[in-house]
Amino acid sequence: MPAELSVNLNAVAMLRNRRDLPWPSVVDLGRIALRAGAHGLTVHPRPDQRHIRFSDLPALRQLIDEEFPQAEFNIEGYPSEAFLRLVAASRPEQVTLVPDDPSQPTSDHGWDFAADGDMLAPIVAQLKEQGARVSLFADADPDAMAAAAATGAERIELYTGPYGATFDDPAAAVAEIERLGRTADAARAAGLGVNAGHDLTVANLPALVARIPDLAEVSIGHGLTADALEYGMAETVRRFRAALGQ
Repeated sequence: MPAELSVNLNAVAMLRNRRDLPWPSVVDLGRIALRAGAHGLTVHPRPDQRHIRFSDLPALRQLIDEEFPQAEFNIEGYPSEAFLRLVAASRPEQVTLVPDDPSQPTSDHGWDFAADGDMLAPIVAQLKEQGARVSLFADADPDAMAAAAATGAERIELYTGPYGATFDDPAAAVAEIERLGRTADAARAAGLGVNAGHDLTVANLPALVARIPDLAEVSIGHGLTADALEYGMAETVRRFRAALGQ
């Protein structure tokens, strides 16, 4: 089965937040994305609410429950007590835990599973008890996958930022794809499903899914939103789905 597409709405929310106005609407753009065939919506409610606001979460939960019950809501973030309260109230189908410092502009590295595994394990168990699938943000490191699996998480999300940065260097892109592919192989051997996200585009997705044919899901925000300015949200979702082989 081709990988599913989850549309990350953070960039839409950041554009909205430039003015004290309700547009562009994350709910309306999420609706268009789901109608065009996206499997789900992703948000990252950071403590400073610089893009997704805490008040967006109930509206997006309602959108999925009432209009797209087959879709998934994926909430990502650092597992602070405040974040975990937001998750408990929002009942996402998937929670993606990331090792972000609040000051980071975006997620730029995965967990150190050897150092953080003992901290993550009880949080993973708590989230699973609430009915969420748990995914952990991970660097391309095959040797770390056994420790990732030991936390009890069902999936990892491969951090593909270094791959996205090779857009003008084909040889480097091949090397990054292989690192990601070997990590996916190790994750699969450890019993983990594999998601991916960060700086993925229509241009670089086909090579990634060719190397990782059982990729479960990609979460895409910046590149997808940039394309939506040119092609519109619905057509952009269709283009990304085609790049995934759907």
